Amino acid sequence: MVIISFLPTLLFRPPSSLFVTAMSILSCLLLAFGGYNETKGKHNQYSKFFGVGTSKDQEKLASRNGMLLLYTPALLIALVSLIAFYDRDQGHDLRLVMVISALTLHFLKRVFEVLLVHQYSGYMSLEDVVPMTLSYTTSTATTIYAQYLSVSSLEPSVDLKYVGAMLFLVGISGNFYHHCILSNLRKKGDREYKIPKGGLFDLVICPHYLFEVLEFVGVSCLSQTMYSVSFTFGTICYLAGRSYATRKWYVLKFGGKFNKDVKALIPYIF
Repeated sequence: MVIISFLPTLLFRPPSSLFVTAMSILSCLLLAFGGYNETKGKHNQYSKFFGVGTSKDQEKLASRNGMLLLYTPALLIALVSLIAFYDRDQGHDLRLVMVISALTLHFLKRVFEVLLVHQYSGYMSLEDVVPMTLSYTTSTATTIYAQYLSVSSLEPSVDLKYVGAMLFLVGISGNFYHHCILSNLRKKGDREYKIPKGGLFDLVICPHYLFEVLEFVGVSCLSQTMYSVSFTFGTICYLAGRSYATRKWYVLKFGGKFNKDVKALIPYIF
């Protein structure tokens, strides 16, 4: 009860929108369930987990094409929204523009990495690409829509948007840095996985996920809507499950070569 009574100081009042309410619940539950499945060996079929726990005789896409399909629709939605809502003549809501700008930068970076940073060694299951694309697209659209509905609402008494901007920038920078480390592990044409070193890889096997969590927490603080918080919580659950599975994969593949003190997601803890 104490937490519930404290929420109005941190979040906008939830809009009277059945769609946003339903998406808040559904997104959180589906992502959390996805994270649980990862810990049980039921993986989304991409990267090192392609073909693990399922037949390789499935419809598939080259990883680069699959990743582009994941991120491009969400990027387009964010870009169109930024153009639509940022109108110098009519004025604009700063928080709304900050949220859309963060989402645009997030997916622009992802597309840039797909094209120019990542090294690929496999495929993505089309069966997983379609729902993941829908998830990125609908979550981006819903985040923006929920923020738009809050524009005329009373602001939360605690303003977190500048804290959110700082967390987002730290998160996106750290995520990009560790993606570059992963990319530099392989020479062109090399398909073998190696134990990553450098940055926070000496403490956790998925620091890129850790910084992605910071990104989403930053967006939640920028937004301060119930939907963004629900989606972020679900995303944390999914990435925790995925990082747990990733650490387990490295232990099985490399055995004694893998430092057992390296955690999955949170240094020294998990």
